Amino acid sequence: MLIPIALLAVLLWFFTAVNELDAGQREQGRLQLEQSLRRAAVAGYASRGEYPATLDELVAQSGIQIDREHYAVFYEAFASNLMPDITVLVRET
Repeated sequence: MLIPIALLAVLLWFFTAVNELDAGQREQGRLQLEQSLRRAAVAGYASRGEYPATLDELVAQSGIQIDREHYAVFYEAFASNLMPDITVLVRET
């Protein structure tokens, strides 16, 4: 009786650890994507004198690929000479 309980506890611990590892990887991916988008927007401003007006324009100019299944990206441009607000969120699956 004690062995099945111990096995269940080990399995529970293992699945919890795997789940936390996956969440950490997604958060790291979110940060990297957000930084890449910001850098690409600044590079666009440096080369053209204005920030990309839309996320689609930024992606087309930079070639950054967004995994839309795992991340939601919000891009709000106020004016062509002001840094757009870029927010990346992890989608819950």
